Amino acid sequence: MKVAIIGSAFSGNKGAAAMLESSVQHLTRRDPKTRFVLLSMYPCSDAAQNRYPNLRVLDASPLRLGVLLNSAALAHRLLPPLRREIERAVPEIGALAGADVLLDEGGITFVDGRGKFLIYNVASILPALFVRTPVVKVAQAMGPFTEPLNKLAASLMLPRVAAIVSRGATTHRHLEDLGLDNVHRGADLAFTLEVAEADVAEASAAVETSFFDSGDVVGFSPSAVLRAAADTRGEDYVGQVRRQIDHLTGDLGKKVFLVAHSARAGTTKTHNNDLPLCREIYAGLASPEQVLFVDDELGSQALRHLIGRCQIFVASRFHAMVSSLATGVPTFVIGWSHKYREVLEMFDLEDFAVGHADLTDDLFRTKIAELLHRQDPLREQIATALEDVRVRAMAQLDVIDGVARA
Repeated sequence: MKVAIIGSAFSGNKGAAAMLESSVQHLTRRDPKTRFVLLSMYPCSDAAQNRYPNLRVLDASPLRLGVLLNSAALAHRLLPPLRREIERAVPEIGALAGADVLLDEGGITFVDGRGKFLIYNVASILPALFVRTPVVKVAQAMGPFTEPLNKLAASLMLPRVAAIVSRGATTHRHLEDLGLDNVHRGADLAFTLEVAEADVAEASAAVETSFFDSGDVVGFSPSAVLRAAADTRGEDYVGQVRRQIDHLTGDLGKKVFLVAHSARAGTTKTHNNDLPLCREIYAGLASPEQVLFVDDELGSQALRHLIGRCQIFVASRFHAMVSSLATGVPTFVIGWSHKYREVLEMFDLEDFAVGHADLTDDLFRTKIAELLHRQDPLREQIATALEDVRVRAMAQLDVIDGVARA
């Protein structure tokens, strides 16, 4: 089987990396002859981080994707005599045309209020549709579809993909409201990410893991996305997070693992990169000696291993939440979209989700106190629900297989 993948990457958002690596791990286990092509928005750094011999990285950086790849795919559709020349000249089109399926692994697509990403949402799948390669949108958040432009784009594009896997009940309702008949219920594939001994060794090489031995570490994953939204509202996001961490270290006597779950080493750009934000937060903490901050880019599996050693976790990055739940860690989510709540609903933990615009210092302290007080029964609750969530996540592999082999 030949599989093309778009919308995920090794570099940057480690949730995207978790989705990518989960799909490679499990599809390869099903069929060791499976070959993958990653159409990457970060082709150079992804090629450097790629450790899978059956995966090739090609260039689908945003400008190249939007202009060259879409134009070449359209020409491929309209000019059959030139198809071989186009495939040779633009290898990404050759890879797409030769693939049995394209996996769109964008974590959140076609959502009201994210108009600036709408072009990318369309451009990611349009080349495959042009060259007649079936598309599966693996489990992701979508909708609502009330804004006219988003509804129009979704109504035009989503019925044309072979299959859509919804990531939770809210997304599923939004898709049903569009009248789609190609939707399958599922769960985020990143819940199935496997952590090997080499990943534990990577974590141990990057971090003094004895920091976690006391068992009283609170993980904390801030978000540059929330910071941007807070700036728009005139709020001091950095100051707020510092107060929260100072409460954990000072008032509660906890240690804190400050996690940049989206990280791009070697750049100050903030898209898919929380490292600059974490540096700023760390620099103003009252007790930095009680805080572990790794100012580097760690792999998704190494991060999952370290997150799993936390007592409780505070997540503002979606897949940091997934990693904490996947390792049984009680989690408080400070988010901005239905994508968080619909996953927490699978664990009956939706009461531990708060929109950032509604968060106060008092509410933060109340939720943390409740999480610590109930941590033992919550761990049992998460472990029980996790079995079903993983089954639902793995079921989408059958959907992918069915589409690819049709």
